[in-house]
Amino acid sequence: MTRLLVIGGSDAGISAALRARELDPGAEVTVLVADRYPNYSICGIPYFLSGEVASAERLAHRTAADLEATGVRLLLEHRATRVDPVARRVDVLAPGNATLALDYDRLVIGTGADSVRPPLQGLDLPGVFTLRWMADSLAVDEWLRRERSRSAVIIGAGYIGMEMAEALTRRGMRVTVVEVLPQVFSTLDPELGGRVAANLRSHGVEVVTGMRVAGITQAQGRLVVAGDAHFSRDCDLVLVVAGARPASALTATAGLELGPQGAIRVNRRMETGVEGIYAAGDCVETWHRLAQAYTYLPLGTTAHKQGLIAGENALGGNREFAGSLGTQSVKIFDQVAARTGWHDADARAAGHRPLSVDAEVWDHKAYYPGAQKMLIRITGDVETGQLLGAQIVGGYGSEVSKRIDIFAAALFQGLSVRDLEDLDLSYTPPLASPWDPVQMAAQSWLRAWEAPRREYRGRQ
Repeated sequence: MTRLLVIGGSDAGISAALRARELDPGAEVTVLVADRYPNYSICGIPYFLSGEVASAERLAHRTAADLEATGVRLLLEHRATRVDPVARRVDVLAPGNATLALDYDRLVIGTGADSVRPPLQGLDLPGVFTLRWMADSLAVDEWLRRERSRSAVIIGAGYIGMEMAEALTRRGMRVTVVEVLPQVFSTLDPELGGRVAANLRSHGVEVVTGMRVAGITQAQGRLVVAGDAHFSRDCDLVLVVAGARPASALTATAGLELGPQGAIRVNRRMETGVEGIYAAGDCVETWHRLAQAYTYLPLGTTAHKQGLIAGENALGGNREFAGSLGTQSVKIFDQVAARTGWHDADARAAGHRPLSVDAEVWDHKAYYPGAQKMLIRITGDVETGQLLGAQIVGGYGSEVSKRIDIFAAALFQGLSVRDLEDLDLSYTPPLASPWDPVQMAAQSWLRAWEAPRREYRGRQ
């Protein structure tokens, strides 16, 4: 009987545990969960805080009872403090400061990521929160209800910051977003990020970019966020959502190797290099399918896949992680922004000669009611025509996610931009056109790509 011990009760850890139980119902599978919330959707936190999801309990992918019904042993509020890879033992801090030691045959580390805490004065003041785990979200919700907060400053304009700008606006709050970079959504090109910022402003959100926050103070019962150029905003709540860093401190005790960003180094089988220890999710480096190299790219979709592979291989399998493309989408009010693969800067850094071309196209036949335009930017290689990436900004309901997933599938299979024209995609006037928006955008790219060649042939 294999004793599998999993550290971490979020996406990667639970995926590993469930896969192991599927493959070997006789395996002894134990999951250490540092808090009381196993298998909760971290990505759903903004929708709980907006009120769109009625209760935090509904964010559970599976309840504790559901998980235990599969034969998984859950140890809630148990935190691993030390890993001994020679003895194959993990020291654990249990509720009430009790300690215990758990032996294992195979170990999967899925400790996830922690919120980045920038070096700012005032991060520990009442009313200042980071937002990563369920306990964070419950604390924010309690504060909002108890203090009847009417205004908020969000420090950070990434995915969580943008989603929380909508969530707090929906709760009737006045929201200011402050970002040190020159645009919101740095994973999009500036022109597309500008559309997102314009949409936020149209819904009453103040967006301040290129602003370095110097610190947070209290004055007359209010929080005051101060920055460069005499910037100052007072508010009832501050959210610091400045990114994530791998929660890999535990690994020092196990002798695991870390990458340049502090993430655990693994191979594509999710092995750490220490016999019997696997790792997966937001705490590890990720194989990037386009770059053919490892990077730090924490995503929930990736964590689920890596956890499954770690759980399978821990029980004797031989499966490899196929890689990530950084495919993401986000809804903000009535708009959706999405991306996959590389944009120009990424492609140039990887040694390509990129060409990016925009196409503004209807999401379905314009004569059918409700048609909306979406902006699609395709990046391809000038020399080969290889598809390198895509970005889309469009209306909610215009199936932006469907289109970015088509690009992601094409990238995954190494298709060229021209190959997109040949795809057999569905059509009905309420949902698409005979040439899908993906294909119309590809045709725009091909025209721009072929124009210099036609001009050259004409001069011969």
